Amino acid sequence: MKHTRIRGPLAAAAVLALGISLAGAAVTGGDPAGGTGTDVSGQDGSAPPTGRFTKRVVATGLDNPYEIVRAPDGALWATEKSGKKVTRVDPKSGAKTTLLSLPKAVHSQGGQDGVLGLALEERPKGAGLYAYVAYSHDIDPTPVVQARTKIERYTYDADAQRLEDPKTVIAGMPSGNDHQSARLRLGPDGKLYYTIGDQGTNQFGNFCRHNYAQRLPTAEEVRTRDWIAYQGKTLRLNTDGSVPSENPVLDGVRSHVYTYGHRNAQGLAFGPDGTLYQNDQGPKTDDEINILRKGANYGWPNVAGYRDDKAYVYGNWSASWPTPCDELTFSDFEIPETVPVQQETDFTQPFVPPVRTFGTVDTGYNFKDPKCAEGELWAVCWPTIAPSSFEHYGSSRKAGEPGPGIPGWSDSLVMTTLKDGTVYRVDFAENGQDLRGVVKLFSEQNRFRDAEFSADGKSIFVATDVAGIVRDARGAPASGPLENPGSIIEYRWQP
Repeated sequence: MKHTRIRGPLAAAAVLALGISLAGAAVTGGDPAGGTGTDVSGQDGSAPPTGRFTKRVVATGLDNPYEIVRAPDGALWATEKSGKKVTRVDPKSGAKTTLLSLPKAVHSQGGQDGVLGLALEERPKGAGLYAYVAYSHDIDPTPVVQARTKIERYTYDADAQRLEDPKTVIAGMPSGNDHQSARLRLGPDGKLYYTIGDQGTNQFGNFCRHNYAQRLPTAEEVRTRDWIAYQGKTLRLNTDGSVPSENPVLDGVRSHVYTYGHRNAQGLAFGPDGTLYQNDQGPKTDDEINILRKGANYGWPNVAGYRDDKAYVYGNWSASWPTPCDELTFSDFEIPETVPVQQETDFTQPFVPPVRTFGTVDTGYNFKDPKCAEGELWAVCWPTIAPSSFEHYGSSRKAGEPGPGIPGWSDSLVMTTLKDGTVYRVDFAENGQDLRGVVKLFSEQNRFRDAEFSADGKSIFVATDVAGIVRDARGAPASGPLENPGSIIEYRWQP
C-alpha cells in the first residue's frame, strides 16, 4: 500500500472518518436530482407528476424507531433503538403494543447501537411467524461495557401478541457507538443478509481505532467464531447462523462475508429479480447507491464513491508514526504530517464503483460553509445527504395484494435520508441495473430513518428519529425542533 505524507499547505485539509476532503471549488454532483442517469422528476423535483401525497401521523412516542416492517396482517412492526424493544403499530388507529422488551440491550447516549435490524419469516403451511432481531448487548459482567451484536430468532404468539422462545442465530459480532448500519433482510433465497458498518473508526472518539472494512477473516477466526473482521461488510447467513456453502471464498476463506469495503450501509433491499441494492453513507462526500455482487469489494476506506481523486484521500489516523495516534487531537479539517495518506488512485485492487453518488464535489470545495459557522455545525452543510434506508416497491408488494398501487413504480426504490430531511424515489430501468433518475418526494424538518409500503402500495410509512439536526431549504441548519420526532408517518398517494 502506497502512502504519502501531507506537508505544508496540503496539511490544512478537510478530514472526516478515514479521509480528507481537500479544501475550496464547485459542486459537480451534489444535487440529488442530477447525476449520470435521466432525471425522471418534474422541474421542481416533485413526484409523481400525476398525483400527490397526503400526510397523516400514525403514531408518536416511539423511542428512536430504527426498522419498520409490514407483518402479514398489515400491522407495522418497529424496532426502537433506544427504547430497547419491538413494537407493533396498528396503521389505522396508531395503537401500540410491545411485542418484545430487551432490557439487556445496550444503547449509548446519542449512539447508533441498541435494538436495530428486524426481518420477518412466514413459516410454511401457516405455521406462524418468525422474527429475527439484531441488537447490541454487553458481554462483560463487570461495570465495564464490552458491547457485541447478536441476531436472535423469536417465535410470534399471535394470540398473546408477544415474541418468545429466543434462539441465537449468531453472537459476538462487532458493536459500538457509531456506524452500526444494521439492516437485516430475509432474501428470496431464504438466507439472512445483514450490514455491519465500519464502527466509525478513524473519526471522532474512535479515530485511533483501525478500520477493518478491507480486512477479510482468516480460517482460524471463522473456526473460533471471532468476527472482528466483519466490520464494514455485508453478511449472508443461513437462518441457523451457519455459513452458507455457496458464499464466496475470499482470500482462501469462506465465511459469512458476502461483500466488503463499506462504510455505513443503512439501506439494503432486494428487487423482484433478486438484485440486491444498497446505499452507503460517505464521509464529507460521495454517498453511494450500489448493486451488490457476490464477493465484491466496494472500496472503502481507500475509495469514496468513484476512484477519481476528487476531494477525498484516505488519511489513516490509526497508523500515525512516529507520534502515536493517542497523542494526537482529531480534526475534521487538518491532518498531521505523521498520519499516512493515500490518493484514491493509489488503490489499485479491483473494486465495484457505485451506480450513483450524492455529494461528489471537485477538489478544493469549501467544507466550511459560512451558513454552518454558528456552533460549527459544518457537517450539516456538507453536500452529502446521509441515506438511511432502502425499500423496493416492486418486491414489497406480493402477488395477489389488492389494488394497482402507484403506476410506474414497479422498478423504483424509496430512500430515506437523515440530515437532508428528504424522502427520495430512486428509479431503475426494467432490467433492474440501469439507474434512470432520482426524484425528491417530500422534504420536511424531520430525520427520516426507515420506510415501508402498505399492502395496497398507495401508502409510504416512514419512521423518524427523536432528535438530530436537519438542514433547511437554504442548506443551513434548520431552526426549531423536529416536526414529528419519534413517529411513524403515512404519506398516502392520491391520484
